[in-house]
Amino acid sequence: MAATYHPIIHLLIAYGFFAVALCANQYQSYSKTQQSNRLVPLSTRQVSQGSCPEKNGRFPVQSQCDAYIECIDGVAEEKLCPEGLVFNPDARFNYPCGYPIDVDCESRPNRQPAQPTEDCPHQYGYFKVGDHTNCGQFMNCADGRGYIFDCPEGLAFNPESYRCDWPDQVPDCDAEAFLGFRCPEVKENSFLSGEIRFYRSTHDCQHYYICVNGRPRLLNCGEGNAFNELIDACDAAENVTGCAPEATNLISPNIQPTRLF
Repeated sequence: MAATYHPIIHLLIAYGFFAVALCANQYQSYSKTQQSNRLVPLSTRQVSQGSCPEKNGRFPVQSQCDAYIECIDGVAEEKLCPEGLVFNPDARFNYPCGYPIDVDCESRPNRQPAQPTEDCPHQYGYFKVGDHTNCGQFMNCADGRGYIFDCPEGLAFNPESYRCDWPDQVPDCDAEAFLGFRCPEVKENSFLSGEIRFYRSTHDCQHYYICVNGRPRLLNCGEGNAFNELIDACDAAENVTGCAPEATNLISPNIQPTRLF
């Protein structure tokens, strides 16, 4: 008989796979953006010599978050980030423009007008795709072109953090509608209230749900495994009644990013 797995350990392993997949998606989309950034010339104009606080460096423009002053040997030039990006005074790389989520623009609220395209609401940025019942995709816009990515299975895109997260942690996502599962009610005075509970998927043996504070999260045991309700953990499929490989389809979808034209 194959070895079984503790559900909490499996949860950590599964979330690790989610994180790796997310990092791969983020790196690919970030690389596209950085390549496009190097190809997009910044709008510039000469400003007065007295505009340089220091002889060399980049400095924010008062009241405008996507503009900055670059000083080289005391000569000042005002530059404008590509639309959708803002100036980051704390940028660690040579390119000084970044995503708004990484920059505090409260004291510099103004920005250049939006330049939407058929794909994108802004030339650059991350944007949610779908509605509150279809929360698992996001778009990375680079130079006005949209690249759609899928969050790892069971996760939803959070536009407030630019991350894929559990759907119950995303404010504008209906976790129950998105996952197709509603956690059974548990009375507050029940010994089960407040605990993490496990439920096998009614669609296949490989998937199962956990309920955290009454909200569902979808997990996957992996190919060849099935959720065993007797031990509340993933087990070899042959150890779970009705879930032997020949009795069920355990193939997971292979989701690939698609290109918008």
